[in-house]
Amino acid sequence: MSHSDTTRRIPRRRWGIGALLGIGVLINYIDRIGLSVAAPQIQEAFHLGPAELGLLFSAFAWSYSLLQIPTGMVLDRFGPMRVGRWGAFLWGIASVITAFSSGFAGIFAARILLGIAEAPAFPVSSKATGYWFPRKERAMATAIFDAAAKFSNVIGVPLVAITVVGFGWRWGFGMTAALSFAYFFAFLLFYRDPSVDTRLSREEYEYIKNNGAAPEGPSGAGAMSMLGYLLGKSKVWGLTIGFAAYGYSFYLFLTWLPGYLVQTMHMSILKSAGFAAIPWAVATLTDLIVGGWLIDHLVSRGHDDSKVRKGVLIVGMLFGLAVFGATQTTDPKWAIFWISIALGGLASAAPVGWSLPSLIAPKGGVGTIGGIMNFVNNLMGAAAPIVTGFIVGATNSFANAFFVAGVILVIGIIFFVFVLGKIEPIPDVPETEGTPVPVR
Repeated sequence: MSHSDTTRRIPRRRWGIGALLGIGVLINYIDRIGLSVAAPQIQEAFHLGPAELGLLFSAFAWSYSLLQIPTGMVLDRFGPMRVGRWGAFLWGIASVITAFSSGFAGIFAARILLGIAEAPAFPVSSKATGYWFPRKERAMATAIFDAAAKFSNVIGVPLVAITVVGFGWRWGFGMTAALSFAYFFAFLLFYRDPSVDTRLSREEYEYIKNNGAAPEGPSGAGAMSMLGYLLGKSKVWGLTIGFAAYGYSFYLFLTWLPGYLVQTMHMSILKSAGFAAIPWAVATLTDLIVGGWLIDHLVSRGHDDSKVRKGVLIVGMLFGLAVFGATQTTDPKWAIFWISIALGGLASAAPVGWSLPSLIAPKGGVGTIGGIMNFVNNLMGAAAPIVTGFIVGATNSFANAFFVAGVILVIGIIFFVFVLGKIEPIPDVPETEGTPVPVR
């Protein structure tokens, strides 16, 4: 019997868990983009300028960023099952509060709260994927939840736009609250870590565990010891700075793309939503096909694991430099063409970035590395809408804002090439004993 025959006979509950995590990230991002779509109505209702709008766009990223490292440490201590439940519940609460806000201050506070609520979302998905998937399936498993972030703009932007135009901006946030609570109940019912999942067969559990899945359980080192140890590793900083450069462009497009199309290309809210969906659809496909399937395919055929992942990471970032093309046109079709290439390239690199914490972390350190990475990534996420808002306010043009994003991408590529090094595990924290994984 061939290895492929054996693999096909193994149950596939892990892929159901992967789909569940993807749905969670999809809803998570629909929550986030609601403000971008509703911004023209909110701006008119409360008489806000571009700089004030930039502050509202960035408010989520402030609290989200600041909680990344503490969240990663808590996640490494308590695991994705417990942390994921509380996080999903709080998304819904934050969206309800947003829907009832009565001005700039209220919306700003609600977005800060949403950042707190959603801080664990990506680290939970990254750590859970490490638990549930062998190394050779990690790229596609990660691409599922990362592509969901892009796909949220394909279905989420039109869905929120239709709701906002038809019923008003408050109903847009009411809809996202309903989706968030639905996911909370689904996660509560269906997600368990592999070692305690009664629906997982022993055969599949052994397959996952014996083929490079991240070990469950906390490290024997204390949380602060683990944090200090990882902050001293150049590999962690190569990943962190490189991924932060990706995050700047991602958050620029996530927050400002609809407004760019309305202001620069003179589109209506509904038309801008349709145009904005195009580059996000391209990004979804490249995320899954290049960042997911292609990597697993090449690794399974015997190509060097590290070279494959790093190659896709760097080439994807280079394609992101197509953002420079958008600075040279005022034709909406050409603008969308260049932005689609840029986002498509960045999207193919993103799942590699999100798979790296589980591939390079010492035992019990996946959440902490993910927290460090996403902390700096989202500091750039906070900076991108503010910097863009001030540039647009000062120049009445997006060209310089796109140029800044391209320069930051170049810096990120340099860190990925020269600082990240080989994609291999960092040694465990010296002279510690990990907590044993529960016995099935």
